[in-house]
Amino acid sequence: MPGLFITGTDTGVGKTLVTTTLLESLRHLGVTALGMKPVAAGCDRVDGVWINEDVARIRAASAMSLPERLVNPYVFREAIAPHIAAEHKGVKIEIRHIVESYETLAAQAKWVLVEGAGGFMAPIDARQDMAALAVALNLPVILVVGMRLGCLSHALLTQEAVVRRGLPLAGWVANQLEPRMAAYNENLGTLQQRLQAPLIAEIPFLTAPDPLHAMGFVANRRLLAVLDGLADVHTGAE
Repeated sequence: MPGLFITGTDTGVGKTLVTTTLLESLRHLGVTALGMKPVAAGCDRVDGVWINEDVARIRAASAMSLPERLVNPYVFREAIAPHIAAEHKGVKIEIRHIVESYETLAAQAKWVLVEGAGGFMAPIDARQDMAALAVALNLPVILVVGMRLGCLSHALLTQEAVVRRGLPLAGWVANQLEPRMAAYNENLGTLQQRLQAPLIAEIPFLTAPDPLHAMGFVANRRLLAVLDGLADVHTGAE
């Protein structure tokens, strides 16, 4: 059941933009792909219903309409760290339940893109984190690097954490968070040298982040090469 785990160097670096952009790109390329955000925190009340904006965007970009309980098994109203929000509600986030939801989605699509919450080491509860979820799902990782001061260390530490858990870093995305970043090209070059994975998209600063706009910055051939390589590995492991 091929899939990808989308993580980021921090919260607020554009994981949902990248997830929805990749979903739209795959749709454009004729590949059936679904999105999933297992844990989400922060909801707004819309027409009497509590909605998490990230989840709504992922559902809209997916190849088919699916029950929200599968796409987003755990959602909390408070816009705080998910494990704290879960504690406030007396809820235990069960990785096994997330894996079961993922398997249901994976049976209906060629690819499932699973967006984590926060960074790779963001806690799920007192002992587990997003890294543990990625391991339980056994998914290759796409790293979203929020291009700003400090991103080099965050990106390299995330790569180290991914590799130490036996997961492949399948690719990465440079997402420019500000209109201007000092020494942007030099920072990008350093990441290209140090991250042991292909750069599959370089998204410039967008005043109104839109996946249909951002998909124009995806290196589609590189993306398909990554997916083909992962599919071959998956087939060989069966």
